[in-house]
Amino acid sequence: MLVDNAVHGDSRVQKAARSAAAAGWHVTLLGRSPDGVPHEWRLGRAEVRLLPMGGPAGGTRGRRGRAASALGPLRGPVESTYTRFWSVVMRERAWRRLEPSLWQYERAYGPVVDALAPDLVHAHDFRMLGVGARAKLRAREQGRTVRLLWDAHEFLPGLKPWRDNVRWLPAHRAHEREYAPYADAVVTVSDELARLLQAEHGLAERPAVVLNAPDPPDGATGTGSLRQRCGIGPEVPLLVYSGAAAPQRGLGVLVEALPRLPGAHLAFVVNRPDGDYVRSLIAQAGDLGVADRLHVGGYVAADEVVPLLAGADVGVIPIEHWPNHEIALITKFFEYSHARLPIVVSDVRTMAETVRRTGQGEVFRAGDVADLVRAVRTVLADPARHRAAYDVPGLLESWSWPAQAEVLDRVYTALLPADRPRHR
Repeated sequence: MLVDNAVHGDSRVQKAARSAAAAGWHVTLLGRSPDGVPHEWRLGRAEVRLLPMGGPAGGTRGRRGRAASALGPLRGPVESTYTRFWSVVMRERAWRRLEPSLWQYERAYGPVVDALAPDLVHAHDFRMLGVGARAKLRAREQGRTVRLLWDAHEFLPGLKPWRDNVRWLPAHRAHEREYAPYADAVVTVSDELARLLQAEHGLAERPAVVLNAPDPPDGATGTGSLRQRCGIGPEVPLLVYSGAAAPQRGLGVLVEALPRLPGAHLAFVVNRPDGDYVRSLIAQAGDLGVADRLHVGGYVAADEVVPLLAGADVGVIPIEHWPNHEIALITKFFEYSHARLPIVVSDVRTMAETVRRTGQGEVFRAGDVADLVRAVRTVLADPARHRAAYDVPGLLESWSWPAQAEVLDRVYTALLPADRPRHR
């Protein structure tokens, strides 16, 4: 199993590795070391190994070894012309000119994958797709059969580029187009994304859907933990946002709403509580006179998320309109649901449609502070009505990881011959 991160904080990858190993598959999860030092540990029966990249993580180094940081921002007419030229001339191979740093993943992961000699490579997301495909091809040259499962977390054409340059998205799209045909099966996170991927890459079969659903709570309520973090009692209205902190996630509108929600507190459970963006939100809260009602904390372990969130009154998803935000129920949606929180969500299509159908919360216009305040007040006025949606038989069970693990296990089983032992 391959992933382009340090595994910590990636609940989908952790759950996939742990549940596959529990089902009898021999799982080695390879991730990227954040500090250039190898790390090893276990997730249940799965082995985790973090590999040094041999260069700046995510940096770009060309054929002559010049670091991207020395080249300055890759924007403007010259860069646009450069990008278009190589995209036309090299087509799906253009990433070799536009984003040669992708070779760093091959150098770090490739030899380790070959040494493991796997029967199946489960490649998470678009960067690992190339690593997995090349491992499959090398195995074929050696007379071994390796199956490749591509786990597509995002629809790349609808993704906001991770770096502010014109090359990033065309390069990664070209890389994905080159290696998608080598996938023996594809799984993804929503029905809509499955449809888009099939059309984008001409897939013979619609990808199976494995939702980003959490493990069901183990019975511990955790109702005090979040409030203890915030230093407030059970009578104080508490809103929570859990997830990545980035401008497109719309967190600013939550801070702007606080002055219009007297007495309510807001908790951020985010990946980078000391990052520049979060610090700007704290400063904004100070300017608005509500700093004492904003509480910021970091992530907790995956199995602690739902009990932690259960201490809030409302789970908020204020994300802005980006193509990928429209097409899936995201991880925090399911986590809020298992915490039995009423959900206030912006009018991104799939989540808004679901909330309106189930009655588990309210929808507001993305970026509209007044409409957000209306939605929050509506929920706080009658939370029991919204929580009742979770009593519908089978709803939370279908949104839990055990149901998704069964789908993944069926995909694995279909890819490997029936006489192949599960656990080597």
